Amino acid sequence: MLPNVRPENMQRITTIELANAFIDEQVKEIRQQVGDKKVLLALSGGVDSSVVAALLIKAIGKQLVCVHVNHGLMRKGESEQVLEVFGKELDANLIYVDATDRFLGLLEGVSAPEQKRKIIGGEFIKVFDEEASKLKGISFLAQGTIYPDIIESDGVKAHHNVGGLPEEMQFELVEPVRLLYKDEVRVVGSALGLPDNMVYRQPFPGPGLGVRCLGAITRNRLSALREADAILREEFEKGGLAGKVWQYFIAVPDMKSVGVKDGKRYEGWPAIIRAVNTVDAMTATIEEIPYSLLHKITDRITKEVAGINRVLLDLTPKPIGTIEWE
Repeated sequence: MLPNVRPENMQRITTIELANAFIDEQVKEIRQQVGDKKVLLALSGGVDSSVVAALLIKAIGKQLVCVHVNHGLMRKGESEQVLEVFGKELDANLIYVDATDRFLGLLEGVSAPEQKRKIIGGEFIKVFDEEASKLKGISFLAQGTIYPDIIESDGVKAHHNVGGLPEEMQFELVEPVRLLYKDEVRVVGSALGLPDNMVYRQPFPGPGLGVRCLGAITRNRLSALREADAILREEFEKGGLAGKVWQYFIAVPDMKSVGVKDGKRYEGWPAIIRAVNTVDAMTATIEEIPYSLLHKITDRITKEVAGINRVLLDLTPKPIGTIEWE
């Protein structure tokens, strides 16, 4: 039974040397746990799953089967990047599943945040189970669970598999970074040789844009959210904030306000900017964004993204507000 509590004497991983020691230890433990069996990993392309993938590839190579599910809720260009980095550069044993219509069909008309999370998380497990049934020798399921996920899994992060795995699931879990904080996972990723733009990319929730397209998800509002988020990320990169802000994203609520375009009144959605800094995601502070950059982002989003006519800024720290809106 893997521990759920981080030992008090466990040293924080802050250097490449400490990360290498951790990697060596985990490689031995993974090989001992897995033996000659195969491991199935949900590879989202986020920091946690990417580091776990690289660690498992180092430990057991092609025994790892990575499954990337495009649930239609990814950020712009995200699935393409996963296929490029892992499929081509790292030569991973990678399976790509385009389940966009499947997920969006199940989510149609669903507005309750917890219900959306459970639908997305539950369907993910079904997809992996289906993929595993096509393969021989799959005995383990790897996850990018990190320590804050364990701490918050009791009613806070219902979308995370820590609190959502079915009892009848046939896999034994492999969770090599379960006792690490996010900053430690990044150091381990660098030590494993992953590219900086992957190791230091901002975290992305399991339900993806599903918890940022607030309320019942529609394809046109989801598309507007994806485009607005891409503009925000592009402008933060140009403005030098990409490496200074831990997480920044757009949320689009299921509500409209009156705007003016081409001399006529029309209704559009607001795009809400959220930009926070944190070390472990347990608490978060608000990053101050220059007004000149905010004006540029607002101008681009309202001109380039169909359906959005306002841009708002969320100034709420955690606590009292969670990092995600849903």
